[in-house]
Amino acid sequence: MSDKPVGLDNGLTNYGDFDFARFLRRSFARSMGLSSEMLDKPVVGIAMTPSGFNNCHRYMPDLVDAVCRGVLAEGALPRPFPTISLGEVFLNPTSMMYRNLMAMDTEEMIGAQPMDSVVLIGGCDKTVPAQLMGAASANLPAIQLVTGPMSTGRYKGQRLGACTDCRGFWAKYRAGDIDSREIKAVEGQLSVTAGTCAVMGTASTMACIAETLGMSLPGTGTIPAVHADRLVAAEETGKAAVRLIGTKITPRDVITRRSVENAIRVLLAVGGSTNAVVHLAAIAGRLGIKIPLSRFNELADETPVLVDLKPVGQGYMEDFHAAGGVGALLRELRPLLQLDTIDIAGRRLSDRLAQPIDWVDRAIIRTFDNPISKVGSLVALTGNLAPEGAIFKRAAATPFLFESEGRAVVFSSLEDLSRRIDDPDLDVRPNDILVLQNAGPQAAGMPEAGYLPIPKKLAQSGVKDMVRISDARMSGTAFGSIVLHVAPEAAVGGPLAAVRNGDRIRLSVANKSLDLLVNDAEIKQRLADHRPAPAPVRGYKSLYRRTVLQAPEGCDFDFLTNGP
Repeated sequence: MSDKPVGLDNGLTNYGDFDFARFLRRSFARSMGLSSEMLDKPVVGIAMTPSGFNNCHRYMPDLVDAVCRGVLAEGALPRPFPTISLGEVFLNPTSMMYRNLMAMDTEEMIGAQPMDSVVLIGGCDKTVPAQLMGAASANLPAIQLVTGPMSTGRYKGQRLGACTDCRGFWAKYRAGDIDSREIKAVEGQLSVTAGTCAVMGTASTMACIAETLGMSLPGTGTIPAVHADRLVAAEETGKAAVRLIGTKITPRDVITRRSVENAIRVLLAVGGSTNAVVHLAAIAGRLGIKIPLSRFNELADETPVLVDLKPVGQGYMEDFHAAGGVGALLRELRPLLQLDTIDIAGRRLSDRLAQPIDWVDRAIIRTFDNPISKVGSLVALTGNLAPEGAIFKRAAATPFLFESEGRAVVFSSLEDLSRRIDDPDLDVRPNDILVLQNAGPQAAGMPEAGYLPIPKKLAQSGVKDMVRISDARMSGTAFGSIVLHVAPEAAVGGPLAAVRNGDRIRLSVANKSLDLLVNDAEIKQRLADHRPAPAPVRGYKSLYRRTVLQAPEGCDFDFLTNGP
């Protein structure tokens, strides 16, 4: 037997007789209709994630077939295998709770099964970060293929795309501006094709990040799901996965501190999802890489917003792709980028950006000297209310609320929020600050509940935005003056748990600060009696509760971080 087994000879099951294990494995492989010639080839695993509960992955079988074509064309044996699939809106309490489970599934199946490289196919929000986390830990040659964004629908002459437009129409419905018949009609036009959300939500942001990190083939991050080029990209990804076996380039060669900083730059320039901050921290954390919030803010103050897409601007992902995509954006950001990073093909970023491109739509991708905003879309906040940090998406917020001081209106849980937010007797005014507690990673799995609805009585009076603060997340498709990921969370005794109705809170985007205007002694006294909620006693939820980290550490499990 070879000292370095390949293909089906990888990782033979140990029965105490390796020759027998090889004989047995090949015997069972023959039952799948594979010839002896095919059994001798190197193997490319294909982590596939189709599910009847994941609309974003509806075209997964077509993508798997196309990857297989590419693998076969390059002379290797493709072996698709399933892992957990996370459909954002079909999971309770939240898909975020199961991201780490999918990452573990991905890592373990890559390591346990015989393959020489692996293609990871995902799209819906948490699937791409879960796959990248798992691949980083497994450290087998790996390449990411995303499913691609939806194309837009139409309603009365207006383009619609999930899910920024769904939030806009729902706000109109809550305010009484449109009726139930119209909202029902809109419902059928928001998501009209397979694919991920049509705007720069979390899925699209992570697709751009995967390409920027170098884990996806150049130019493949933004191709619409239903475009023929998406299948071509899948085939080329399969070919690249075979070539990857020879180079032995692994995720640890590609995902470095420098490439992570490049990814943060792109996140800031596209007006990307706040969720990506958590996901990038988790991916980087698997390799022992940590980007301090102070460094994040340095990058944010240097990096302009250049992409005009919803929820920050007006366009959709199909427009971004047609405008030049990630490649065009990277060329504008070139003066700020670490150009010595490599992708899965071993090509330096400098070499990629040296290649000319034919045309860029400047209505969608601005030049570096004509930005939408001179500073990045996100900013990290600290202060006595968020000693370990919080995130604010300034590009999607109302500028006159950037410097705010207001009275706290506190909701102690998601259930409390649901019960009271539309109560006509709720004591709330437009200049108040809505506060949601106990929606962080330990308390509730950190759902996308940070987009607190405007109380109905204020919405009906014309209020469009308010400052809202929580330890939860919000969808990348959402907008508003919303402070998220407050750390430590309320459930572990963070200062957010000390906020009471009527307290004054000060937000200063200029100072990057978030403060509870209560003296330290009073805050300490209020927290003295804090008791965490009882933990689940069995199963995955028990493991999650006992080991999940806070948002600045990516909400990963404590036993999975910092490399092997």
